[in-house]
Amino acid sequence: MTDQAVDTGGVQLSGHASTDGHFLGRTRELKELRADIERAGLDTIAGRKAPRARVLLIAGRPGSGRSALAAELVRQVADRYPDGVLRARLGEPDGTPVPAERAARDLLTALGVPVPPGAGEDDLSAALREALSERRALLLLDDAHGADQVDALLPDTPECLVVAVSAGPLTGIADVRPCTLGGLDTKSALELLTRHTGSVRVTVDPRSAESLVEACQGQPAALILAGGWLAARPKSAVADLAKQLHAEGDEGTPLSRVFRLVHDGLPSTAARILRLLSLAPAGLVDPHTASALAGCSIGAARTTLDDFVALGLLRALPSALPQYEVPGCLQPLLRTAAETHDRPGELQLARARMLERTVRLLQSCRAITETDNPQAREKLQGMPRALRFPTPRAAAEWLRAQRPALLACARLAVADGELDTLARRLMSQLVRAMVAHFGTRGAAPDLYGVHQLVLDVAERRGLPRERAAALLNLADVDAGTGRTAEALVRYRAALDAGREANDPYATGRAMESVGGAHLELGDYERAADWFGRALAQRLARDERADAARLYGRIATAHTYAGRYGEAQRGWRAAVAGHRKNGDVASAARALTELARVQEYAGRPEESLRTCQEAAEWARRAEDARLEAAVQLRLADTLEHLGDPAAARLHRGAAERILGDQGETSAEPDTEPEQAMNTCEIRSASPKD
Repeated sequence: MTDQAVDTGGVQLSGHASTDGHFLGRTRELKELRADIERAGLDTIAGRKAPRARVLLIAGRPGSGRSALAAELVRQVADRYPDGVLRARLGEPDGTPVPAERAARDLLTALGVPVPPGAGEDDLSAALREALSERRALLLLDDAHGADQVDALLPDTPECLVVAVSAGPLTGIADVRPCTLGGLDTKSALELLTRHTGSVRVTVDPRSAESLVEACQGQPAALILAGGWLAARPKSAVADLAKQLHAEGDEGTPLSRVFRLVHDGLPSTAARILRLLSLAPAGLVDPHTASALAGCSIGAARTTLDDFVALGLLRALPSALPQYEVPGCLQPLLRTAAETHDRPGELQLARARMLERTVRLLQSCRAITETDNPQAREKLQGMPRALRFPTPRAAAEWLRAQRPALLACARLAVADGELDTLARRLMSQLVRAMVAHFGTRGAAPDLYGVHQLVLDVAERRGLPRERAAALLNLADVDAGTGRTAEALVRYRAALDAGREANDPYATGRAMESVGGAHLELGDYERAADWFGRALAQRLARDERADAARLYGRIATAHTYAGRYGEAQRGWRAAVAGHRKNGDVASAARALTELARVQEYAGRPEESLRTCQEAAEWARRAEDARLEAAVQLRLADTLEHLGDPAAARLHRGAAERILGDQGETSAEPDTEPEQAMNTCEIRSASPKD
């Protein structure tokens, strides 16, 4: 397994690794941490087998290089863990903890383990432990806020190792090996500074360089910013910067003092862009995001972001598309600066521009897949060139790379509460784009969370139509993953919302789905009753295709209940409806089901005649798999009638049909599943 990085709430701080990737200092700490891996734990000393993975804790303030030390430790010992390295960040950019449920889901996805959408924290934690039980893997959990987060992700095998990064102790986890960080030693700090400034300015004035290290208290993040400030001012001496920092006294932390100096030294436009990066979802920035936030061109935004990288304010991510991250230690400083220098209205306008740009990019991302849709092509051509994707593959790559930022953007937009119209448009386009590129099943885990956000907005704004759509989508996923009782509750709530909105589509869907849930739960009486209610609405609205399908669902409920007479009447009504609608294939399927019920009812001769009729309709439908399935049904019926020779002939016919078509299975097609977005998010404006 290759090293896998999971971004669950932010991005990793570069710490005190230099720009060329060479790690500086922390020799003693690394030696102690590696020794801790080999040291016997308390259980081993007591003669017991260790029940869980060992946890090494690297504790320190943000900006102390704690994440970089953890990354270097992982790099040095990764070859001991053949099943790979899993990385997750457990803190959001705004300082709130990432839910353990989301972290576990992303770790399972990185392991390639299918995760049922909507599963709870306990189920996901159990699934993660099971997935790791037979593996020898290393977990790097960055920016943990407490023991509960780490405990939920802790493997139940001593063959795994967990390296946790936190600001303080993880009280409650047994046998944790802590390593608390202070500042870098003077030699390493000077070398880190030299990487940015060059050796001359440090060599000619070593005392001033040491004074600067002292002012920064050896904190790697502060030294990186100081080095970037000096690199941008080749005529400034190290002594000048050291004096300015000492002149500020002890107000704030060393990092905050250096940051203020760097911020105040930027041109006003660049300083404003820097402050607005505090609004970037998940701390991830690309030229489009920066351009929208600042209201400038994409080219100017790209240039400014690259300048920030040189100053140590951002880190460029290794990706095919230009993407950057805001170090976690700078996030609170950026927010404070934005609140100090920018009016609330300006910040809200920047958020709105970012959401609008994201909506348009998602529209373009989806439209590129609709090559056979003239309206979509026309809309795509009407977009600015900078918002268009050259190929569907490029759009899919962008969507995959931006997934953490897009989901975080949706969460932040809903939490804001003042931009609900834009938030609704964003979620609508996000659902459509993800389904277009990844399919309903592939996008299911992410879309479940999006539909929950839609429900939150709909309830807050009193939008019954959107509430019904979100409840139906969530209930469909619950039903598809075995949570039928939970699905039934949501279907009933969706029915109430649909009636409140006077939405016949949502109402009909909800009634039919309530019937389906009762059918799954084995309550066949209620299932038939709810299907009947849905049928009455379909007939009243002259929706003939849906009515014919519902006759079949009613018949299915009666079949399960053993009421074969009523089941036969239902299937005959379904056959008549499909014939009237000209749906040859559906008529053949309904005839096949009618034959099955006739056989259950002890009427094999009638079943044989019905099967023969179904075979004729299947031939008309020109559906090889359906025709083969009917032939197999005929073979079964003939077996029961005591004619094995004829049965063999029909089985041979089915095999020939499948062989001609290159098919391997004659399972009849089931009723098309109700996709999660069958009842779409009705939140977009008509122009979308």
